[in-house]
Amino acid sequence: MLQLPLSIVFFFLGLLFGSFYIAVGLRVPKKESILPPPLHCPTCKQRLLPIELIPVVSYLLAKGRCKGCATAISPLYPVMEGLTGLGFVLVYLRYDLTWETLFGVLFVSLLAIITVADLAYRLIPNRVLLPFFLLFLVGRFFWPYGDASYAAHLIGMAAGFLLFFLLALITRGGVGGGDVKLFAVIGMFLSPPLLILTVFLSSAFGALYGLALLVSKRVTRKSMIPFGPFIALGAVTAYLYGSDINWYLAVY
Repeated sequence: MLQLPLSIVFFFLGLLFGSFYIAVGLRVPKKESILPPPLHCPTCKQRLLPIELIPVVSYLLAKGRCKGCATAISPLYPVMEGLTGLGFVLVYLRYDLTWETLFGVLFVSLLAIITVADLAYRLIPNRVLLPFFLLFLVGRFFWPYGDASYAAHLIGMAAGFLLFFLLALITRGGVGGGDVKLFAVIGMFLSPPLLILTVFLSSAFGALYGLALLVSKRVTRKSMIPFGPFIALGAVTAYLYGSDINWYLAVY
């Protein structure tokens, strides 16, 4: 009976936090405060009204442009707000009101922030990764994921780091240092089987997107594409549906 009302609550919480996470992802890499003076248009400096701060709705009402100077507003804002809201809802529907739901919301939060930062600057900041890593390092000691042991989480962390550290050495810059550390954090959060699935899914998503861009001639083979968003997509897919996917792969 409470599932629909709580889903709505989680969605709106995701919208609100998603708006904040965009600010974090854009400001932390530039070493700016995440609690600045009243928000304003970066072009004309006009202060935003309260109605212009409503996630997604304000973008639609303004038709994607600043009311002061008519400068186009990046669609990154409504897209990430909506995806964060969706992520919060899916975590709740998957894990109900449990401690795992809290961890899941934190995991989605991390992935939202690093996606914004990587898209904007091709950078995954240590100042974002470290707090979440410490939360997961301590939290998984008390509440491991599913049937996994705490040792399994530590193994996942080490495996995620070492695998992508080796890939970074082999590709000589093809894999960034931020990606290496992100996979260590993901390995700490997930169990090793889901870490492996994350690697597979993120690689598949990234390859398909890159192929689509090549076919459409929007990039060349030497173009650099941020990998963070695909890691995020692969990780959240593995986290929410990994047991179902692993079961399917085992059958076929």
